[in-house]
Amino acid sequence: MLLDISCLPKNKILCIDMKSFYASCECVDHGLDPLEDYVVVVSDKNRSGSVVLAASPKMKQDYGIKTGSRLYEVPRRRHIHIFNARMKQYLEVSMKITKLFSTFVPFEAILTYSVDESWITLDGTEKLHGSPMEAAQKIRSAIWNQFGLPSCIGIGPNRFISKVVLDVYAKKQGVAECTYEEVPKKLWPVPLREIWGIGSRMEKHLNNMGMYTLGDVANSSLDRLRKRFGVIGEQLYYHAWGVDLSPPFIDARAFSQKSIGKGITLLRDYWRENEILTVVLELCEEVAKRAREIRKVGRTVSFSVRYSHNEGGFHQSITIDTATSSRCKAERSMLKGNIAGTVRLEQPRWYGLHRYLLHVLCCILMHNFEFLL
Repeated sequence: MLLDISCLPKNKILCIDMKSFYASCECVDHGLDPLEDYVVVVSDKNRSGSVVLAASPKMKQDYGIKTGSRLYEVPRRRHIHIFNARMKQYLEVSMKITKLFSTFVPFEAILTYSVDESWITLDGTEKLHGSPMEAAQKIRSAIWNQFGLPSCIGIGPNRFISKVVLDVYAKKQGVAECTYEEVPKKLWPVPLREIWGIGSRMEKHLNNMGMYTLGDVANSSLDRLRKRFGVIGEQLYYHAWGVDLSPPFIDARAFSQKSIGKGITLLRDYWRENEILTVVLELCEEVAKRAREIRKVGRTVSFSVRYSHNEGGFHQSITIDTATSSRCKAERSMLKGNIAGTVRLEQPRWYGLHRYLLHVLCCILMHNFEFLL
């Protein structure tokens, strides 16, 4: 199936990523070079099992230390600097960078994807900033000059293409661009594991269907993908052709928070059910606290586990009759009963396996005054 790309919207969208953001922030604050010095940021440098949250490019290149590595894997060398994470500081810098973006484009043209990554839409700014490539270079220079932080930028006609070209090319080259016409040449040869939105489990499913690159997905049958994965398969197919019809501008008034979540990566393997439930209840209390802070209550509680060593995991969700944001005894007992039920369902898989990531999510939010009425 060939798509008529002449009918597709041709926006000018940048996907901007701050290189090794946490590590770069620490470099700037400690007089180090973000591109040349060896820096690691961890959750707690006093625990050998602490997760590496960020590593400078040199650490990745010379020692293979990257996000997700553990502190005990980091060599103890005099030239390697290890810092505890300072999330408040990173968020403050991130907001300042977003404010810088607003000097190039209006607010509705900025979509923040994460603390270190954003999309901005350049449509209508050609007379101010030139071509997308020229605008990208100006933004990179402004970030470096104002904050001393390195960045890389992917350019495309939609968010999907700009994000993938960022991940595949721009993180090595600094700035990279891809058009609809260039998708078969630049993106189709890319392995599925490098494509944004395709996780390890989806990759395995696609591999079992004989697909290993984005081009394999593009040249597969839309009906076959839709039958196997439903709407996700349809999205995969059109993404493989570079099609993404996400609106290039956002309407802040249309956004409302639909869920509140909290996750934790465990520092060691947990084997006892009572230990796991203690951590889960702490996560529940944190979610409830955040819900109260924004005056929301929720009805659906979701609980997920991801095991270490690529052993998979599971997900359960329970909808309760009465919405709540309380952490009182009744709520704790209710949540504990639900989580314990989940544990019992999965008990054969819980025992004898390593724990890696626990996550609790409260969704179907409504204002607490609506609940009271």
